[in-house]
Amino acid sequence: MLRDELQMASGSTVALRHEQAMRDALAGRRTGVRAFLPFFGPAVIASIAYMDPGNFATNIQAGAGYGYALLWVLLAANLIAMLFQSLSAKLGIVTGVNLAEMCREQYPKPMVYVMWVVSEIAAMATDLAEFLGGAIGLSLIFGMPLLAGMVVTAIVTYVILVMEQGGFRRMEILIGTFVAIISLCYLVEMLIAPVEWGNVAKGLTTPNIPDSNALMIAVGIVGATVMPHAVFLHSGLTQGRIRPADDRERRMLVNFSNREVVIALAAAGLVNMAMVIMAAAAFHLGHSEVAEIETAYHTLTPLLGSAAASVFLVSLIASGVSSSVVGTMAGQVIMQGFVGFRIPLLIRRLVTMVPAFAVVLMGVDSTKALVVSQVILSIALPIPMLALLHFTSKRSIMGEYVNGPVIRVLGTIGAAVVLCLNFLLLAQVAGLF
Repeated sequence: MLRDELQMASGSTVALRHEQAMRDALAGRRTGVRAFLPFFGPAVIASIAYMDPGNFATNIQAGAGYGYALLWVLLAANLIAMLFQSLSAKLGIVTGVNLAEMCREQYPKPMVYVMWVVSEIAAMATDLAEFLGGAIGLSLIFGMPLLAGMVVTAIVTYVILVMEQGGFRRMEILIGTFVAIISLCYLVEMLIAPVEWGNVAKGLTTPNIPDSNALMIAVGIVGATVMPHAVFLHSGLTQGRIRPADDRERRMLVNFSNREVVIALAAAGLVNMAMVIMAAAAFHLGHSEVAEIETAYHTLTPLLGSAAASVFLVSLIASGVSSSVVGTMAGQVIMQGFVGFRIPLLIRRLVTMVPAFAVVLMGVDSTKALVVSQVILSIALPIPMLALLHFTSKRSIMGEYVNGPVIRVLGTIGAAVVLCLNFLLLAQVAGLF
C-alpha cells in the first residue's frame, strides 16, 4: 500500500516537472533543443508500431527472396507513414479529440460500428504479430516452448502497462529505451553483414515488383509500416498532453510535433531498411529460401557468427514486448473512441491475446501467421487513412490548420497507393492473375 502511494507520488512529481518544462518552452523560457525535448514522446511511442515483429517477418522474406529490390517499397511506405502520423498528431492537438472519437461524432452510427469492428480486427492482428515475435525470441534464447514464451511476454507487457499509471512521460521514456535498443542492434548488424551499398542505392530508387509473391510481400511491408492502430493512437497521445492557451502555442505544438514525427519515423524507417539489408546480405545469395524468423536465426549463426544471431534475437524480444504494450494502448483508444467506454486493462489484454494463443495451439506456422497478419493490417489501413484525410481537410473542424492543397494531394496519393496495392492483392488471392 505504502509502496503504491510512493510510486504514484513519484509519478506525479515527474509529470508536474514535465508539464512545467513544456509550459516554459511554450512561454519562451526554454529555447533550442531544450525547448523541443519536453515534447518528444508521442511519435516515439507510435514509431514502435513500425518496428514490430511483423516487420521482422516481412523484411526477412523481402531481403532473402528479392535482395535489395523491395527497399523502395519501404521508403515509400515510410514517407506515407510520416504524412499520416503528422496529420493524426495535428488532429489531436488542434481539436482535443482523437481520430476514433471524431469518427463517432461525425459519421452515422452503422458506419461507426463497421469501422470499429474492422479496427478491432486490425488490433487483434497487431497483437498476433507482437506476441508471436516476443515468444519466438524467448523460445530461441531460452529454449522454452513457444506457448510458454507467449505467457511470459503477456506477463511482462501487462506489468509495463500498469506502470503507465505513473504518468505518460515514464511510458514515453520506457518505449524510447526499447526503440534505442532495437536501433542499436541493427546498427551492429550493419557493421557485421557484408552489405552491397551500390545495390542498396539501386533498390531504394528503382521501383520494381519481380513477381506475384513479391506483390504479397510488398503489401505486407506496407501493412507492417503504415499501421492502422498507430494512426488512431497518435491522435490520442497528443489530444490531452498539454492544452495550448492560444493559437500561438497551438502552432508551436504542431511544429514541434511535425519535427518529432520526422525524426522518430526516419529512425524507424532506417531500422526497417536495415532489416531488409541484413537479410539480403546474409541470405539472398545461397539462402533465398529463408522465410521464417527461426530459420533466419539458425542460419545467421554459421553465416555471420553467434553475435549477429544473438543481437537479432535481442532486437526481436525488445520489439515484441514494446509493440505489444503500444498495441494495447491503441486498442483502448480505439474502443473508447468508437463506442464510448473503457474496459479494464486486464480484460483488454486478454481479448487481444486470444487469436495469438489460438494460432499457436492450432500449430500454424508462426512466421506465415506474422506475414498474414500484416496483410490484414494493410487491408484495414484505408479506414483510418481516409477518415483522417477527410477530417483534417475540413475547415469546420481544423480552422486555420486545415490541410493545404499540397498536403491534400500527397495524402490522396498515399491513400491511393495503399488502396491499389490492396486491390491487386485481392485480385491475386481471387486468382484473377
